[in-house]
Amino acid sequence: MSDARPGEQPKLTIDETDITQKSKLIPVTSLTAADSPRLAGEIEEHARTLAESEADLPPIVVHRPTMRVVDGMHRLRAAVLRGDDLIEVRFVEGSAEDAFVLAVQLNAEHGMPLSRQDRVAAAVRIMESHPAWSDRRIAAVTGLSPGVVGSLRTRADSTPQLTLRIGRDGRKRPVDGAAGRLAASKVIAETPDASLREIASRAGIAVATARDVRRRIRLGQDPVTPKLRPTALAADDTAEDAGDRSDASGPATEPPVWEGVLSSMRRDPSLRMSLIGRTLLQLLRAHLLTTEQRQDLIDGIPAHRAADVAQMARMCASRWMEFAIDIEGRGSAGTGAAGEQHVRQVSSGA
Repeated sequence: MSDARPGEQPKLTIDETDITQKSKLIPVTSLTAADSPRLAGEIEEHARTLAESEADLPPIVVHRPTMRVVDGMHRLRAAVLRGDDLIEVRFVEGSAEDAFVLAVQLNAEHGMPLSRQDRVAAAVRIMESHPAWSDRRIAAVTGLSPGVVGSLRTRADSTPQLTLRIGRDGRKRPVDGAAGRLAASKVIAETPDASLREIASRAGIAVATARDVRRRIRLGQDPVTPKLRPTALAADDTAEDAGDRSDASGPATEPPVWEGVLSSMRRDPSLRMSLIGRTLLQLLRAHLLTTEQRQDLIDGIPAHRAADVAQMARMCASRWMEFAIDIEGRGSAGTGAAGEQHVRQVSSGA
């Protein structure tokens, strides 16, 4: 496996790109059984079907250091049933733990799919061998949802509890988002002129998160979002006494204004009980991206679509700005009784 180029994130593990492109014929007897993610082992009937086929079978993948089969045990069994002395293989280097991860990936992508029980067992094993991997990273390998992986992690006693995890993009992010934001706020307080990259590096968070923390501090808001605040308060209690915390926090402990406004709007019958009101509330809620949601979207946007997405985002922002101006203009115009009558008519349309 080659070293990463300067400026690139180092590879987290071996993958399909590390498999040699050139295949080689080697004796069947030189191979050892796979460290298979299939709990029940290979299915004999499937191997016999392959053996009876006249088609040439693709090369199997072998972990060179151990000569274990990474992918292709059914094909190896078919070769034995055919009486073949040689089999075509492609090699991969790396650790045995990384070879197992590759085996899970390859078995999940083609051939006979892994059962859910196989994928769950594989996820538990990967989080033990790669404890720093994020739930999303393990989910991408095993085909499970991040929520399922997270649930498995909380029940796994042997999994170490780390403060940082490595995502699919190779970045390290804090497990506790509140702790990372608090760390960033302290960096900003100590070094107000620090760049976003420096803040992110020292706090162990993404640059986008550092940008949001600095923006919230400039607006006099809590650097920790309301969603993460309970965790942050618990962390503060262990770090310093309540008196110091109240003195240091100041106006930053106030929750964002829009949270209270939106919550009040959602309780308002004149909006909640009308079709237009419910549509408006749904649109407003959908467009209030959290920092985490924004980062997930950024990570998932293909590079060739970045400009298009940015243009559409600006267009949506422009339309909402026009909408805000129109609403404010209507309110300041003073529609009087006619305006009040219109509001009552809209509200009663449930």
